Amino acid sequence: MSSTGTDHHTPTALIIGASRGLGLAMVTEFSDRGWNVIGTVRDATSRTALHDLADRSGGRVSVEHLDINEPGHLVPLYERLAHRRLDLLFVNAGTANNEETPIGAVPTADFVEVMITNALSPMRVIEALEDLVSPTGLIGAMSSGQGSITNNTTAGREVYRGSKAALNMFMRSFAARQAETQRAFALLAPGWIRTALGGPHAPFTVEESVPLLVDVLLSRLGTPGLAYLDRSGETVPW
Repeated sequence: MSSTGTDHHTPTALIIGASRGLGLAMVTEFSDRGWNVIGTVRDATSRTALHDLADRSGGRVSVEHLDINEPGHLVPLYERLAHRRLDLLFVNAGTANNEETPIGAVPTADFVEVMITNALSPMRVIEALEDLVSPTGLIGAMSSGQGSITNNTTAGREVYRGSKAALNMFMRSFAARQAETQRAFALLAPGWIRTALGGPHAPFTVEESVPLLVDVLLSRLGTPGLAYLDRSGETVPW
């Protein structure tokens, strides 16, 4: 799928957190499917693989600077993009602490860092940039199957799980406030993927996973309301 239903409109996606891993691969995939794509990087001074992709994209891919944990970056980014119409806004951001530390033993600083990066900051980005998104576009964020309260039968990664469950709750509230709109909203649970966060022992590669995730997002376009979906497009229990 290379458009949102019009013959003369090239759709545009904004991928937040695209310097490497899943975010970079999503920019590549959308670009390969005929989209214009804006990707953000956290460090304004360092060159990344996203810059290399933009250089060889023929203008289809562009790079913007955004540290999602710096609220002061959001208004300038909005102003730089105010002339663009977005068909899709997707926040790909995440961090984790020591996976084996039970919640009662987690240092406060670690808890705050994970919760801000995984739950609060993505929603700040979405709230700040939502007006750039078409009334019939899609707004989404990278969640995790580990954010499912129903499916938590093994414990472990407790702060990470809690942060993704919080993100899910915040997105439900955000979508509820827009219940009368035609926008689609999506939370993706991509599975355990070999990224910097997922580690080298994860069963899925970025290359096999991202086309599936993009398929899921594109399948949601034109379907109002919020869905929490895995890589196959199946609903994940809250």
